[in-house]
Amino acid sequence: MQAENKVLVKKFIPGIIWLGVVLTLVMIPGKELPESEFLFKINFDKFVHVGIFGLLSVLFCWPFYKTNIYSKKKIRYFIIIALLTSVFGYCTELMQKYWAEGRTYDLMDWLADSTGALGAFVFCRMFFISKKQP
Repeated sequence: MQAENKVLVKKFIPGIIWLGVVLTLVMIPGKELPESEFLFKINFDKFVHVGIFGLLSVLFCWPFYKTNIYSKKKIRYFIIIALLTSVFGYCTELMQKYWAEGRTYDLMDWLADSTGALGAFVFCRMFFISKKQP
């Protein structure tokens, strides 16, 4: 099967769906979130942020995986996606501060979001770029 040289919009559907899930999760009222003293002590929510935003970034990079786009161009797309994911993470913190009942702005959550986006970039760079292409 020959790789395509264009990216179809329908290949972004999983990322768009996950984006909707993320928006839903960040707007859950604070009183409805589970509480655990142990999980709070180990900052478990930061690991959740890394995973959620890392997956978001990977899902938007995935459509470029099987294309004939040159490696340098793919890397540029991956960087843009990681940066936009990080910006989106910051926007979700602002949404929580101003619109989500019982939720607060936490700069460390944004750092975890950005860490997930950076990890996704590294993952995609390593596994979604063909070694044969320039």
